[in-house]
Amino acid sequence: MVVLAASIVNKSGKVLVTRQYVDMSRIRIEGLLAAFPKLVGMGKQHTYIETENVRYVYQPIEALFLLLVTTKQSNILEDLDTLRMLSKLVPEYSMSLDEDGIVNAVFELIFAFDEVISLGHKESVTVAQVKQYCEMESHEEKLHKLVMQSKINDTKDVMKRKANEIDKSKIEKTRGDLKGGFSSMSSLGSARLDNSYNDLSMPGGRGFGSGSDFSMISDAEPINTKAKDRSRSSVTAPLKSIGMKLGKTGKNQLMESLKAEGEDIIEDVKPTGQTRASAPPPTDPFTLTVEEKLNVALKREGGISSFDMQGTLSLQILNQEDGFVQVQIETGGNPEILFKTHPNINRELFNSESILGLKRPDQPFPTGQGGDGVGLLRWRMQRADESMVPLTINCWPSPSGGDIYVSLEYEASSMFDLTNVIISVPLPALRDAPNVKQCDGDWRYDSRNSVLEWSILLIDNSNRSGSMEFAVPSVDSSVFFPISVQFAATSTYSGLKVNGMIPLRGDGGATPRFVQRTQLVAQNYQVI
Repeated sequence: MVVLAASIVNKSGKVLVTRQYVDMSRIRIEGLLAAFPKLVGMGKQHTYIETENVRYVYQPIEALFLLLVTTKQSNILEDLDTLRMLSKLVPEYSMSLDEDGIVNAVFELIFAFDEVISLGHKESVTVAQVKQYCEMESHEEKLHKLVMQSKINDTKDVMKRKANEIDKSKIEKTRGDLKGGFSSMSSLGSARLDNSYNDLSMPGGRGFGSGSDFSMISDAEPINTKAKDRSRSSVTAPLKSIGMKLGKTGKNQLMESLKAEGEDIIEDVKPTGQTRASAPPPTDPFTLTVEEKLNVALKREGGISSFDMQGTLSLQILNQEDGFVQVQIETGGNPEILFKTHPNINRELFNSESILGLKRPDQPFPTGQGGDGVGLLRWRMQRADESMVPLTINCWPSPSGGDIYVSLEYEASSMFDLTNVIISVPLPALRDAPNVKQCDGDWRYDSRNSVLEWSILLIDNSNRSGSMEFAVPSVDSSVFFPISVQFAATSTYSGLKVNGMIPLRGDGGATPRFVQRTQLVAQNYQVI
């Protein structure tokens, strides 16, 4: 064995964290760690101490010591490399390098130590890999969340039933109070009240006090009859106020108590037509959509790792009887772009005259209103140089003291005007937002996912380049990658344009009216 134990102790020998990689008794490891501060001399520049049985390889961390207890036969160079890796991990998991910070992060540190050291030997891992391994999803955690969500849903169902029961009981109580009030007032022998009572009688000879007929009246819609006298208005007024109160019952106490305990309560909201509709319904007879999707991986040192552009042309027809048409298009003539028609499209007609028409002209195009339309043409481009990339990102991490300063720069090609640009940079887990020194645009810190989002509403000739600078506590520079980018543009690589619609039926009059929508989107755009 090489590494016997990895530990963090204070200068008086108090053990804060220790992880043994061999079978050792508690008394022995405590004795070894308690003897270490007595062996450390003042003013010495050594990083190891040897005794008769073991070797201590250590490194000061402010007021603490990070040390490895190894055998005397171990390779000290490998031990120093292991110690350096552990010293990088301690600030990643401990918010402060003091006793309180170490004790609060003791389990995270043990898990991280286990990823670096296996059976006493160092594993070939980086800081980013250790963080990834420690943060992997847990099946038990997912199961626990599902169980909790199921309990919340059951509680909401019980809550709704209880609320309905309370509402019904209040209605019954109100109904009984009104009936009792009428009985007591009818015993007074007031003819004026009897007349009012008869005026409010329901068809069939049953009066207002009848429970079966009263249940037909909606709580939110009280009786809309003019009061004939003061006694009648005094009877109907309480019914109106109670009915409106029951009809607009708001949050109840059970929901509030669940929210106060930190549970995520999802309200039941009925979807409306506007929220479900992803795009407005077509109003023109013909709608043609040209869309290109980019899948690009850029190297952080510069250059392109992979490039793939896929484009589609789809047709959406408002009325089925207008489907007897052909589409006249014009391409940009880029030799790198390969076009492929739908199997039902006349390939020879497209190659010779750039016209998209069905192989059987007696059949109409389908309407295609269930989605984005009917696909007519596809194309693809898989080779491009760096000058043809819409947006390049440069990331320059620079360590300085206890922090690392990151400079981000973007450069946009003059080929495209980009909209809704979002550059997402992964960050280490931070308690507070990063210290942003300068930013061309807007920024937002997503603390849940530890991502810094840099957004630019529009990139055109006025701002083809921009920069952003921020600082975070010192970490490995690989943490900031991969950088993800999202954007859209109204121009495309293919330059495909619809020149017109050719009707196959009718008197050959004016060209049918159509609208063309063109969009270039970044589907998977990263700097790796």
